[in-house]
Amino acid sequence: MNSSILRNQLGWQPFFQQQLALEEYQDTIFARIVAHHRSEYLLLSESFPAVKPIHHLPISNQLPELTVGDWVLLDRQLGFVRRLERKSLFRRKAAGPKIKTQLIAANIDTVFIMSSVNHDFNLSRIERYLALAHEAQVEPVVVLTKQDLSDNSEQKRYQVQQLDSMLAVESINALDSISCECLNYWNRPGQTLALLGSSGVGKSTLANTLMGQSAQLTGAIRQDDSKGRHTTTARTMHLLPSGAVLVDTPGMRELQLTDCEQGVMQAFADVDALAQQCRFSDCRHNGEPGCAIQQAIDSGALEQRRFDNFIKLLTEQARNSATLAQLRAKDKAFGKMVKTVGAVSRQIKKGF
Repeated sequence: MNSSILRNQLGWQPFFQQQLALEEYQDTIFARIVAHHRSEYLLLSESFPAVKPIHHLPISNQLPELTVGDWVLLDRQLGFVRRLERKSLFRRKAAGPKIKTQLIAANIDTVFIMSSVNHDFNLSRIERYLALAHEAQVEPVVVLTKQDLSDNSEQKRYQVQQLDSMLAVESINALDSISCECLNYWNRPGQTLALLGSSGVGKSTLANTLMGQSAQLTGAIRQDDSKGRHTTTARTMHLLPSGAVLVDTPGMRELQLTDCEQGVMQAFADVDALAQQCRFSDCRHNGEPGCAIQQAIDSGALEQRRFDNFIKLLTEQARNSATLAQLRAKDKAFGKMVKTVGAVSRQIKKGF
């Protein structure tokens, strides 16, 4: 594996190169996390030998929290040195009753937000994904699938475009490589892509179409895991023939927002702009005189559904953020208590 693969097919960019000190070029290996298993990360680098292109990095308390897409530095013995600053980061509230934030993928350039134009089509879900993408500082592209099975795909595309006139919206048949050529603007060397959408919208189909006959990294990971040490792989990275990188993120199907206020505000910039025009700065948009939002709803300029979803997502992220903040404060207080008890214990031992 040569340096051209590192530059063109692992998503190495000047943003990461500028973080390296001169001595780090000579004394360290830079590698990218390409898969996240239950007990370890899999790393790929131009510096690894062709006979063993994948390096296993066991997960431990000594490591910072890492995720697929992260760039890390290793020493010559392949020990962890540090993680490079992230260009972007997808995260969510962990699924289920767990009160914690889960990292999904890092250093994504473009996310394809996928929705089929059949019964799965849901504007409120697309708005949720847009909020997540904006918070992660990733360019969103809405990709409407199964256009060949619908007679009103253009109408659905128009509805999505109404969410934001500057939003990129494409309509495709994910099984047809020619139909998918409209995605080539983003599917180019050095770019890291991710797919986001609910089950059945065609994420796997599009991934297979984009990979074509060249699934280099997929094959390497499968061969390396033939020992049976893993049962599942939540998130993996694939090298595309175009020179781009595709991150497969099945863990992003259920998304509870947290610490996402700016993302929500950006996804609903039109609603926020209307709110600034209300007569009263503390307007609750619920019958107050001079409410610009209510006037827009009454005139048909703003959908009631869109405003309701705006309030829903803001409330959800605030609730989850507050819960996580309380947990972090509790953990911090417990940590301080443990340190205090340890210090007192050491002092008592010295006295004897």
